[in-house]
Amino acid sequence: MKTSRRLLLGAAAALPAAAWLARPAEQGGPHAPYFQRLAEGLKAAGVAQARLVIDLPQLRANLAAIGQHAKTGMQLRAVLKSLPCLALMDEVARAWNSPRVMAFNATQTQQLLQARPDAHVLLGKPLPVAAAAALLQALPPEQGSGIEFLVDTPARLAQYRQLAQQRGQVLRINLELDVGLHRGGFEDRAELGAALRLLKPGESNTQLQWRGFMGYDAHVAALPDLPGMREQAWRESQARYQAAWALAEQLLGPQQRGALTLNTAGSPTFRLHDGKGVANEVSVGSAALLPLDFDKPLLADLRPAAFIATPVLKAWPRFRLPEGATWLSQIAQSWDRNQARGYAIHGGHWLAEPASPPGLVPSGLYGASSNQQVMVSSERVLLQPDDLVFLRPRQSEALLLQFGDLLVWDGERISASWPVLPASA
Repeated sequence: MKTSRRLLLGAAAALPAAAWLARPAEQGGPHAPYFQRLAEGLKAAGVAQARLVIDLPQLRANLAAIGQHAKTGMQLRAVLKSLPCLALMDEVARAWNSPRVMAFNATQTQQLLQARPDAHVLLGKPLPVAAAAALLQALPPEQGSGIEFLVDTPARLAQYRQLAQQRGQVLRINLELDVGLHRGGFEDRAELGAALRLLKPGESNTQLQWRGFMGYDAHVAALPDLPGMREQAWRESQARYQAAWALAEQLLGPQQRGALTLNTAGSPTFRLHDGKGVANEVSVGSAALLPLDFDKPLLADLRPAAFIATPVLKAWPRFRLPEGATWLSQIAQSWDRNQARGYAIHGGHWLAEPASPPGLVPSGLYGASSNQQVMVSSERVLLQPDDLVFLRPRQSEALLLQFGDLLVWDGERISASWPVLPASA
């Protein structure tokens, strides 16, 4: 009994020592030279609130690298929701020598076509027929007839047929395929066959024109990297697309692939497509800016080209929680030296992660704030009010619309300001 008691007491005494050795390592330091130059350029431009900055040289390098994929025979289609800025889309169109755009809502489609009437638009998700009707009403008939509307079910196809008849206007239809993502689209062979028969040119169909398929395969890159799992999902997605194409040729007769829009992929998977399958084009948007969620092995040659810059509003030599819980911050600092200093930044709670200076992180104890996010760091981070800190977006599509005009960094200075499209869902 005495031996057991001694063992328990010895283990209890060892616990604090073991916990102390397991303390988080101290992190932090000054801005790297890249971010120091960027901060100096922003201050010279008078930036004093949260803004989103585009690194133009890096953007162009990414676009050039992505553009090499066209050598496979796959055309590139720029994704408007991921790059919701006309000047940014112009950079993409020039780099890829392509007018092809994928849009995801009626508002942005209208804004794009009114400003860039030569854009070739494919809808990336099905619009409710009322939204499609409003869009067609706002555009000249020749522009509306050039849009490829995405249809995912027989019921929606019937709605679009009725809309075309009501307007006396030919509408282009692209059929969404479920190639394994299971987020909608035609999966059942009988339903797809019925849709293709309805789209067959003839007396019974004079106002709907079949333009191709769209099969989004983002799940392939998102699956766990377990032996054979991604490879199996990839083979299945290709087989589903091939089966849909075979059915189309069976029901509609031989088809010219080059005359149709056979769309697939997105930024995480476009490099899997080598032109040997049925699809003849890939959609790419976010990869041009490489937000954090797109750090994928297939995009390892690309570099981040967008950052949030925001000033420090308040700097405290010692981080403290509010009155009544101040003791908790003291305990936290004893355990984690990276909670020594505190800072409040302009804004916050974005879908983004701190990028510079290293070691600066949101306080998990204080909680998130969209007004004055409280950040903490070790004593190695020395920031003063008005100093700039940088965060890297996790995505681009919604976040780019939250900061007003995009500031363009040419490698030396802020040389331009690009308006974004009005906010829309």
